[in-house]
Amino acid sequence: MSSTSHVNRTLHINNTYVINTKADHIVTGFSLQYIPSHNHLMILIEIIPCAQFGVSFLFHTQVKGELIMGQQRHDHLLPFLFIMMMMMISFNNIISCYSSASQVLLEDDRRLLGPYHGPDHHDHESHHGYDSQAYPSYNVMSTILNDEFKEDLIEEITNDVLSLKRIDHRVDSISSSVKTVINVNDFGAQDEDGNHDDTEAFKKAWKVACSSSEGFVALVVPYKKYGLKPIRFSGPCKSVLTMQIYGTIEASEDQSDYSDDRRHWLVIERVENLIVEGGGTIDGNGKIWWQNSCKINKTLPCKHAPTAITFNQCTNLIVSNLKIQNAQQIHVSFSKCMNVLASYLIVTSPEKSPNTDGIHVTRTQNILISSCVIRTGDDCISIVNGSQNVLATDIACGPGHGISIGSLGSGNSEAHVSGILVDRAQLSGTTNGVRIKTWQGGSGSASNIKFQNVEMDNVTNPIIIDQNYCDQDKACEEQDSAVQVENVIYENIQGTSASDVAIKFDCSESFPCRGVLLQNINLEGSGGNEAEALCRNVEWADIGTVSPRCPEESHSCTI
Repeated sequence: MSSTSHVNRTLHINNTYVINTKADHIVTGFSLQYIPSHNHLMILIEIIPCAQFGVSFLFHTQVKGELIMGQQRHDHLLPFLFIMMMMMISFNNIISCYSSASQVLLEDDRRLLGPYHGPDHHDHESHHGYDSQAYPSYNVMSTILNDEFKEDLIEEITNDVLSLKRIDHRVDSISSSVKTVINVNDFGAQDEDGNHDDTEAFKKAWKVACSSSEGFVALVVPYKKYGLKPIRFSGPCKSVLTMQIYGTIEASEDQSDYSDDRRHWLVIERVENLIVEGGGTIDGNGKIWWQNSCKINKTLPCKHAPTAITFNQCTNLIVSNLKIQNAQQIHVSFSKCMNVLASYLIVTSPEKSPNTDGIHVTRTQNILISSCVIRTGDDCISIVNGSQNVLATDIACGPGHGISIGSLGSGNSEAHVSGILVDRAQLSGTTNGVRIKTWQGGSGSASNIKFQNVEMDNVTNPIIIDQNYCDQDKACEEQDSAVQVENVIYENIQGTSASDVAIKFDCSESFPCRGVLLQNINLEGSGGNEAEALCRNVEWADIGTVSPRCPEESHSCTI
């Protein structure tokens, strides 16, 4: 088998930074445009193609303070530009076909991410993604990998995850003469204490912004509190739209307001080239919903509760620098979206709040979740059916239920998830670590998945594949069919387990887990005690030091 080919993916930036207010200055791979009327700096990052793939994202940030107009150098911008570029370049010293917005994390929670002190990395390949030298040849691994897996597993997952489509969002499509700003206050929003119903004002403001034929439109939510009933912001829109949320949007707590649709509060749907940002807060006001949950009060019937904000069928989407809190159920959901950047999000709810997943990904392709703090009562990140090419990096998780793929296959359904990379995560006090969960009776597959560079602090079930997942009061019926779990890598995972069992592979007898690789794993029990590994119906291999280790009698291939 030929060795994996790795392409050097570096960002080329000229060392002279001049902003002209009348035209774009394209500096190899870097485009800038300042719009005087809006005090906005538009930034386009072009990345050297990764193999045959290329990526470009439009980033939009607001520059504080005055800028000196004219042709001269704007030296006071150099720190801003330098910080932004260093953030990108220092992303493992290479840019792996992803770009990241340089928004500032909310100060209250910035410390929770902190510097990453993960396991040592030997080179750029192992640090950022897949180490071709560390992965065994196909011939050695052929006993545990399926016959269709003809190429190196690491290369396969890399191509799945990093094959983002080019986003045709160009800075040069935005004219410097654009002057359209839509303020919700101009349409009757009260901007007081949130007790007023501002739903109609927001609907009117969105209608004007979305129907505007201007090249660039900003819909502004000022620094006040606004109360909203369930609302849909629907496209398609004629403009390139940015929703600037500076204040707080708070949900109505009157459950009768949700009689037409109990599953959604804020919905943004069928919009292309959308940016949602601003540093503000989206508050689901979920306490009344938690109190009436069957998981809290067992005497009540189980009913749906709203997702705080849903992005449905959106393409070329950036959601950045927001705080999303106290969701009625799921905090933010990306459904049937394509080409998404979700970064610098603070997602919080009480630890006991039921079903409050942080970031939920369903039927979505090509999504980067980066630099987020998530503290909820359920999964920090959940990735479910129809999702493909998902990268989650620099995630602080806990409390919560960990980072999960699934659940998949409920109600004997078919589910498919592939091309998932979780890189650089810190989990603390969660009830699970990195988890794949599927129901008996389902079908389909969860494949080409990698969890790497993860720190666990007092985490229950740090590494777990559960093909017998059963989230209901009565026991689940034994069934032969199952979602096939295959080609999964765990690399550079260390820390402490709150449970005696730190690695648990509870796989189906009819559809055993296949192609599971563990590399450089060091998980200790609480108090420094030795942790255990339970491995049932799994075909696995390990490389380097792996502790705890699956028993020898389980089906394995030691490298």
